[in-house]
Amino acid sequence: MSDLKPLRLDIVSDVVCPWCYIGKHRIEDALKLVPDVPVEVHWRPFFLNNWIPREGIAREEYLTAKFGSVDAYKGIAGRVVAAAGEEGLSYRPELVKRQPNTIDCHRLIHWAGAIGKAAEMKQRLMELYFRDGGDLTDVDVLVQAAADVGLDADDVRRRLATDEDVAVVSGQAQEASEKGISGVPTFVFAQKYAVSGAQPAEQLARAIRQVSAEINAEAAE
Repeated sequence: MSDLKPLRLDIVSDVVCPWCYIGKHRIEDALKLVPDVPVEVHWRPFFLNNWIPREGIAREEYLTAKFGSVDAYKGIAGRVVAAAGEEGLSYRPELVKRQPNTIDCHRLIHWAGAIGKAAEMKQRLMELYFRDGGDLTDVDVLVQAAADVGLDADDVRRRLATDEDVAVVSGQAQEASEKGISGVPTFVFAQKYAVSGAQPAEQLARAIRQVSAEINAEAAE
């Protein structure tokens, strides 16, 4: 059992952000590099495209609105696909047919957090979207994803049909925005230091070790 004070790590990200998909893998690798440092991870919501309606829109419509055309995204996508592949991750943008509003995804992550499964829920949703081209606007897809990580399917279906925790999740995303977070992933260490972008695991591990040493030195004074 470590005598060190745990380091709080808030990870602000969205499930449809490819660099967040890559960044999640890298921060998990970083944590493996510092097994002696106790870290409390909190997954925080961010809406990459908060203008998208709750029912989502066609992927082609989204790419045209955001990048000017479907073809314009292909060059960008190629770089991200390659970066994901280097991490052992699969990103197949050609399979994605619908661009979701992610508030329901973030509600699932919030609910999974109550049983200690927030990271697993986030991973499942990201795999569905990036690897499988899953439709995250489809309630059946969301319910099955929740069941896959151990949530009760009937309970999740009932809760998704309500506005339960919409205000909570929206408030958390707004809080991140008010703190100046405009790009994701952003890793916030001890609620003091923020690192933006899917940085290499070694760099994130150094940050974890440095900030943990600082907060423990302060606690010892």
